[in-house]
Amino acid sequence: MASTSDLTSTNTTKNKSSVSETGHAKNVANFQNLIAFVTGYGATYNPSKNALKLPQLIALKAEADSKLADVVAKNTAYNNKVNERQTAFSGLKSLSTRLVNALQTTDATDQIIKDAKGFNKKMQGQRASASATTPTDPNTPAPTTISTSQQSYTQQIQHLAGLISVLESEPSYSPNETDLQIATLVAKQNELTTKNNEVATSYANISNSRIARNTTLYSTEGSIFDVASEVKKYIKSIYGASSPEFAQVKGIEFKKPKS
Repeated sequence: MASTSDLTSTNTTKNKSSVSETGHAKNVANFQNLIAFVTGYGATYNPSKNALKLPQLIALKAEADSKLADVVAKNTAYNNKVNERQTAFSGLKSLSTRLVNALQTTDATDQIIKDAKGFNKKMQGQRASASATTPTDPNTPAPTTISTSQQSYTQQIQHLAGLISVLESEPSYSPNETDLQIATLVAKQNELTTKNNEVATSYANISNSRIARNTTLYSTEGSIFDVASEVKKYIKSIYGASSPEFAQVKGIEFKKPKS
Protein backbone atom coordinates (compact mmCIF):
# COMPACT_ATOMS: atom_id res chain seq x y z
CA MET A 1 0.00 0.00 0.00
CA ALA A 2 1.41 3.39 -0.95
CA SER A 3 2.12 5.82 1.87
CA THR A 4 0.27 9.11 2.22
CA SER A 5 3.37 10.95 1.04
CA ASP A 6 3.65 8.66 -2.02
CA LEU A 7 0.04 9.33 -2.97
CA THR A 8 0.39 13.06 -2.39
CA SER A 9 3.49 13.19 -4.56
CA THR A 10 1.82 11.12 -7.27
CA ASN A 11 -1.33 13.24 -7.28
CA THR A 12 0.70 16.45 -7.32
CA THR A 13 2.66 15.22 -10.33
CA LYS A 14 -0.52 14.24 -12.16
CA ASN A 15 -2.16 17.56 -11.37
CA LYS A 16 0.83 19.51 -12.65
CA SER A 17 0.93 17.40 -15.79
CA SER A 18 -2.79 17.85 -16.35
CA VAL A 19 -2.55 21.62 -16.00
CA SER A 20 0.41 21.73 -18.37
CA GLU A 21 -1.30 19.60 -21.03
CA THR A 22 -4.45 21.71 -20.79
CA GLY A 23 -2.37 24.87 -21.13
CA HIS A 24 -0.98 23.81 -24.50
CA ALA A 25 -4.46 23.24 -25.91
CA LYS A 26 -5.61 26.58 -24.51
CA ASN A 27 -2.76 28.38 -26.26
CA VAL A 28 -3.74 26.83 -29.58
CA ALA A 29 -7.40 27.69 -28.99
CA ASN A 30 -6.42 31.27 -28.22
CA PHE A 31 -4.40 31.37 -31.42
CA GLN A 32 -7.57 30.44 -33.30
CA ASN A 33 -9.34 33.34 -31.58
CA LEU A 34 -6.57 35.63 -32.78
CA ILE A 35 -6.97 34.31 -36.33
CA ALA A 36 -10.71 34.96 -36.16
CA PHE A 37 -10.14 38.63 -35.36
CA VAL A 38 -7.46 38.93 -38.05
CA THR A 39 -9.85 37.42 -40.58
CA GLY A 40 -12.46 40.01 -39.61
CA TYR A 41 -10.10 42.89 -40.34
CA GLY A 42 -10.12 41.99 -44.02
CA ALA A 43 -7.79 43.82 -46.40
CA THR A 44 -6.64 46.30 -43.74
CA TYR A 45 -4.64 43.51 -42.15
CA ASN A 46 -1.75 43.37 -44.60
CA PRO A 47 1.63 42.72 -42.90
CA SER A 48 4.79 42.66 -44.97
CA LYS A 49 6.28 39.79 -42.98
CA ASN A 50 5.21 36.50 -44.53
CA ALA A 51 4.87 34.65 -41.21
CA LEU A 52 2.19 37.11 -40.09
CA LYS A 53 -0.01 36.80 -43.17
CA LEU A 54 -3.37 35.11 -42.69
CA PRO A 55 -2.67 31.98 -44.78
CA GLN A 56 0.51 31.35 -42.77
CA LEU A 57 -1.36 31.83 -39.50
CA ILE A 58 -3.94 29.28 -40.58
CA ALA A 59 -1.21 26.85 -41.61
CA LEU A 60 0.59 27.29 -38.29
CA LYS A 61 -2.65 26.61 -36.42
CA ALA A 62 -3.16 23.40 -38.44
CA GLU A 63 0.38 22.28 -37.64
CA ALA A 64 -0.19 22.94 -33.94
CA ASP A 65 -3.44 20.95 -34.03
CA SER A 66 -1.57 18.05 -35.61
CA LYS A 67 1.15 18.18 -32.94
CA LEU A 68 -1.43 18.25 -30.15
CA ALA A 69 -3.26 15.27 -31.64
CA ASP A 70 -0.02 13.32 -31.94
CA VAL A 71 0.76 13.89 -28.25
CA VAL A 72 -2.71 12.61 -27.32
CA ALA A 73 -2.24 9.49 -29.46
CA LYS A 74 1.26 8.79 -28.10
CA ASN A 75 0.06 9.42 -24.55
CA THR A 76 -2.75 6.88 -24.95
CA ALA A 77 -0.31 4.34 -26.39
CA TYR A 78 2.04 4.88 -23.46
CA ASN A 79 -0.66 4.40 -20.82
CA ASN A 80 -1.92 1.28 -22.59
CA LYS A 81 1.59 -0.19 -22.45
CA VAL A 82 1.85 0.68 -18.76
CA ASN A 83 -1.42 -1.15 -18.15
CA GLU A 84 -0.23 -4.18 -20.13
CA ARG A 85 2.98 -4.28 -18.13
CA GLN A 86 1.08 -4.07 -14.86
CA THR A 87 -1.08 -7.01 -15.88
CA ALA A 88 1.97 -9.04 -16.92
CA PHE A 89 3.75 -8.38 -13.62
CA SER A 90 0.73 -9.03 -11.41
CA GLY A 91 1.16 -12.21 -9.39
CA LEU A 92 4.94 -12.28 -9.86
CA LYS A 93 5.66 -12.08 -6.14
CA SER A 94 3.28 -14.91 -5.28
CA LEU A 95 4.75 -16.98 -8.13
CA SER A 96 8.21 -16.41 -6.71
CA THR A 97 7.11 -17.71 -3.31
CA ARG A 98 5.47 -20.76 -4.91
CA LEU A 99 8.72 -21.55 -6.71
CA VAL A 100 10.66 -21.55 -3.46
CA ASN A 101 8.04 -23.78 -1.85
CA ALA A 102 8.24 -26.17 -4.80
CA LEU A 103 12.02 -26.26 -4.55
CA GLN A 104 11.79 -27.18 -0.87
CA THR A 105 9.94 -30.38 -1.81
CA THR A 106 12.90 -31.59 -3.90
CA ASP A 107 16.31 -33.00 -2.97
CA ALA A 108 17.86 -29.54 -3.11
CA THR A 109 20.56 -28.75 -0.55
CA ASP A 110 20.09 -26.18 2.16
CA GLN A 111 22.43 -23.81 0.30
CA ILE A 112 20.44 -24.00 -2.96
CA ILE A 113 17.22 -23.37 -1.05
CA LYS A 114 18.90 -20.46 0.73
CA ASP A 115 19.97 -18.99 -2.61
CA ALA A 116 16.40 -19.27 -3.93
CA LYS A 117 15.00 -17.67 -0.80
CA GLY A 118 17.47 -14.82 -1.25
CA PHE A 119 16.08 -13.98 -4.69
CA ASN A 120 12.52 -14.35 -3.40
CA LYS A 121 13.28 -11.96 -0.55
CA LYS A 122 14.56 -9.41 -3.05
CA MET A 123 11.45 -9.93 -5.17
CA GLN A 124 9.13 -9.39 -2.22
CA GLY A 125 10.95 -6.22 -1.23
CA GLN A 126 11.02 -4.74 -4.72
CA ARG A 127 8.29 -2.20 -5.35
CA ALA A 128 7.68 -0.09 -8.42
CA SER A 129 6.73 3.52 -7.78
CA ALA A 130 3.06 4.15 -6.95
CA SER A 131 2.51 6.19 -10.11
CA ALA A 132 3.79 3.36 -12.30
CA THR A 133 2.11 0.34 -10.69
CA THR A 134 -1.47 1.58 -10.82
CA PRO A 135 -3.13 1.05 -14.22
CA THR A 136 -3.85 4.43 -15.70
CA ASP A 137 -6.64 5.98 -17.68
CA PRO A 138 -5.54 6.49 -21.31
CA ASN A 139 -6.20 10.22 -20.86
CA THR A 140 -3.86 10.56 -17.87
CA PRO A 141 -0.78 12.58 -18.87
CA ALA A 142 2.36 10.46 -19.06
CA PRO A 143 4.96 11.36 -16.41
CA THR A 144 7.91 13.57 -17.20
CA THR A 145 10.34 10.92 -15.98
CA ILE A 146 10.38 7.14 -16.24
CA SER A 147 13.73 6.18 -14.74
CA THR A 148 12.62 5.08 -11.24
CA SER A 149 9.74 2.87 -12.31
CA GLN A 150 11.67 1.42 -15.24
CA GLN A 151 14.54 0.42 -12.97
CA SER A 152 12.27 -1.25 -10.41
CA TYR A 153 10.61 -3.41 -13.07
CA THR A 154 14.00 -4.29 -14.52
CA GLN A 155 15.15 -5.40 -11.09
CA GLN A 156 12.11 -7.63 -10.67
CA ILE A 157 13.00 -9.30 -13.97
CA GLN A 158 16.55 -9.81 -12.75
CA HIS A 159 15.34 -11.35 -9.49
CA LEU A 160 13.19 -13.78 -11.48
CA ALA A 161 16.13 -14.60 -13.73
CA GLY A 162 18.27 -15.35 -10.67
CA LEU A 163 15.59 -17.59 -9.22
CA ILE A 164 15.24 -19.45 -12.50
CA SER A 165 18.99 -19.98 -12.59
CA VAL A 166 18.90 -21.54 -9.12
CA LEU A 167 16.03 -23.84 -10.12
CA GLU A 168 17.85 -24.89 -13.30
CA SER A 169 20.86 -25.87 -11.23
CA GLU A 170 18.85 -28.38 -9.20
CA PRO A 171 18.45 -31.71 -11.09
CA SER A 172 15.58 -32.84 -8.86
CA TYR A 173 13.48 -29.76 -9.63
CA SER A 174 10.93 -31.14 -12.11
CA PRO A 175 7.42 -30.02 -11.14
CA ASN A 176 4.33 -31.37 -12.85
CA GLU A 177 2.61 -27.98 -12.67
CA THR A 178 3.10 -26.24 -16.01
CA ASP A 179 3.34 -22.73 -14.57
CA LEU A 180 6.22 -23.82 -12.30
CA GLN A 181 8.24 -25.51 -15.02
CA ILE A 182 11.50 -23.98 -16.25
CA ALA A 183 10.31 -23.53 -19.85
CA THR A 184 7.23 -21.65 -18.65
CA LEU A 185 9.29 -19.46 -16.34
CA VAL A 186 11.75 -18.58 -19.11
CA ALA A 187 8.82 -17.64 -21.36
CA LYS A 188 7.43 -15.51 -18.51
CA GLN A 189 10.76 -13.76 -18.09
CA ASN A 190 10.87 -13.00 -21.83
CA GLU A 191 7.32 -11.67 -21.73
CA LEU A 192 8.12 -9.36 -18.81
CA THR A 193 11.23 -8.09 -20.57
CA THR A 194 9.22 -7.37 -23.71
CA LYS A 195 6.48 -5.54 -21.80
CA ASN A 196 9.01 -3.47 -19.90
CA ASN A 197 10.88 -2.56 -23.09
CA GLU A 198 7.61 -1.59 -24.77
CA VAL A 199 6.91 0.89 -21.98
CA ALA A 200 10.36 2.40 -22.44
CA THR A 201 9.83 2.71 -26.19
CA SER A 202 6.37 4.23 -25.86
CA TYR A 203 7.69 6.66 -23.26
CA ALA A 204 10.40 7.77 -25.68
CA ASN A 205 7.69 8.27 -28.31
CA ILE A 206 5.53 10.50 -26.08
CA SER A 207 8.60 12.43 -24.94
CA ASN A 208 9.67 13.11 -28.54
CA SER A 209 6.10 14.05 -29.46
CA ARG A 210 6.02 16.60 -26.66
CA ILE A 211 9.29 18.08 -27.86
CA ALA A 212 7.89 18.44 -31.39
CA ARG A 213 4.73 20.06 -30.03
CA ASN A 214 6.68 22.48 -27.85
CA THR A 215 8.89 23.41 -30.79
CA THR A 216 5.83 24.44 -32.81
CA LEU A 217 4.19 26.23 -29.92
CA TYR A 218 7.11 27.86 -28.13
CA SER A 219 10.68 27.03 -29.05
CA THR A 220 11.49 28.46 -32.45
CA GLU A 221 11.20 31.70 -34.34
CA GLY A 222 7.87 31.33 -36.08
CA SER A 223 6.31 29.43 -33.16
CA ILE A 224 2.76 30.21 -32.09
CA PHE A 225 4.02 32.05 -29.02
CA ASP A 226 6.29 34.37 -31.02
CA VAL A 227 3.96 34.84 -33.99
CA ALA A 228 1.00 35.70 -31.75
CA SER A 229 3.08 38.40 -30.06
CA GLU A 230 4.10 39.87 -33.42
CA VAL A 231 0.53 39.79 -34.71
CA LYS A 232 -0.60 41.78 -31.69
CA LYS A 233 2.19 44.31 -32.26
CA TYR A 234 1.23 44.65 -35.91
CA ILE A 235 -2.43 45.22 -35.04
CA LYS A 236 -1.34 47.81 -32.49
CA SER A 237 0.82 49.52 -35.11
CA ILE A 238 -1.90 49.85 -37.75
CA TYR A 239 -4.90 50.63 -35.53
CA GLY A 240 -3.26 52.28 -32.51
CA ALA A 241 -2.82 51.34 -28.86
CA SER A 242 -6.22 52.73 -27.86
CA SER A 243 -8.12 51.26 -30.81
CA PRO A 244 -10.99 48.81 -30.33
CA GLU A 245 -9.18 46.43 -32.67
CA PHE A 246 -6.15 46.22 -30.39
CA ALA A 247 -8.46 45.93 -27.40
CA GLN A 248 -9.88 42.81 -28.99
CA VAL A 249 -6.55 40.99 -29.11
CA LYS A 250 -4.32 42.40 -26.39
CA GLY A 251 -5.96 40.32 -23.68
CA ILE A 252 -5.62 37.00 -25.51
CA GLU A 253 -3.10 35.08 -23.42
CA PHE A 254 -0.29 32.86 -24.61
CA LYS A 255 1.71 31.28 -21.79
CA LYS A 256 4.88 29.25 -21.98
CA PRO A 257 4.93 26.24 -19.63
CA LYS A 258 7.38 26.35 -16.74
CA SER A 259 10.48 24.26 -17.22
